[in-house]
Amino acid sequence: MDTREFAKGTLLIVDDVPNNLKMLFTYLRDRDFKIRIAQDGEDALEQIAYSKPDLVLLDVMMPKLDGFEVCRRLKANPETADIPVIFMTALTDTVDKVQGFEIGAVDYLTKPVQQEEVLARISAHLSLSKMKKLLEQQIQMREQDNQALEQRNRDLEAYAKIVARDLKKPLIRLSGLTKILLKDLSVSVENPEHLKFVHEIEQARRDMVGTIDDLLLLAEVRTQGGTMEELNMSEIIQRVKVRLLYLIDKYQGKLQISPTFPKVWGYAPWIEKIWENFFINALKNGGRPPRLEIGATSDGGGFVKLWIKDNGPALNAEQRRMMFSALDMDQVQEGLGMSIVQRIVEQYGGRAGVESEPAIGNTFYFILPEVLDSEHKL
Repeated sequence: MDTREFAKGTLLIVDDVPNNLKMLFTYLRDRDFKIRIAQDGEDALEQIAYSKPDLVLLDVMMPKLDGFEVCRRLKANPETADIPVIFMTALTDTVDKVQGFEIGAVDYLTKPVQQEEVLARISAHLSLSKMKKLLEQQIQMREQDNQALEQRNRDLEAYAKIVARDLKKPLIRLSGLTKILLKDLSVSVENPEHLKFVHEIEQARRDMVGTIDDLLLLAEVRTQGGTMEELNMSEIIQRVKVRLLYLIDKYQGKLQISPTFPKVWGYAPWIEKIWENFFINALKNGGRPPRLEIGATSDGGGFVKLWIKDNGPALNAEQRRMMFSALDMDQVQEGLGMSIVQRIVEQYGGRAGVESEPAIGNTFYFILPEVLDSEHKL
């Protein structure tokens, strides 16, 4: 493509010397530019206010308003600040040139100007100006797309919360019905299998509620920053244990919980969810019966590794890699739970993972920032 064709545009030539105007007018018009002329600074500003040119060739030494003042006014006005200005001057003092660049000129031409040089400078700066405008338009379009995407995400999150709420209503109702059935069947049951079926219905209901809660938590983690508060980990783990007593009894799990934990930073409801996912995974996939050890280790560098060890079959390398993978229906190993764990700990600059030893079991862990003594003193 001919770069000169790409650079064509409307030029305003401002000079108080008619011969200079005539020479530039004729030369540049013959190169297919649209040419407008002004013989002083005030006329130039009036013309620009009426119709913006693509570039201004501006003489420095003029009566009434000199070129420097015209340029200052152009750059001070947001409507005209983006118009490239090339000074034409007989001044050779470096200070004058620096002043011109400081007030916003893009280039200088020294009088008497050379026609080929004028054409080259104009073409180059028009090309740059057009590319800059194109880039700004692309950025603006991208920002608009991002805003639209953010709005769609907000709409989807609001919709997800409404759907989750509506889904939980019948499940809560179902909980009441299963409790009544379990109570009646435990007193007089002709077929023990019926009692087992009701237990399975109740377990399925719990799983469904857990999945809905996971979806809500995932939306919350995506839209909120990691709230920082000092956590009492022993209390958090105890709450999770009480909440999962039905599952611990079902699998006859044996728990060994450390009596003390280092204090860490985090957000209690989110950290409870991490432990809940770890407990459920360890109970379901641990040995028979599952023997679980829960504890924590400070690395001495400002972070704490919190872990749960099970006695289940050791995971292979691929299983360990996929355990905390991004949300992908074909890849996630344990539903939403472990993916949510990773999302949460990343909010605090930590990470989650699993270590496995054959014939021993697996250690699931997550890392959080430690509350240091110096932080208490502040």
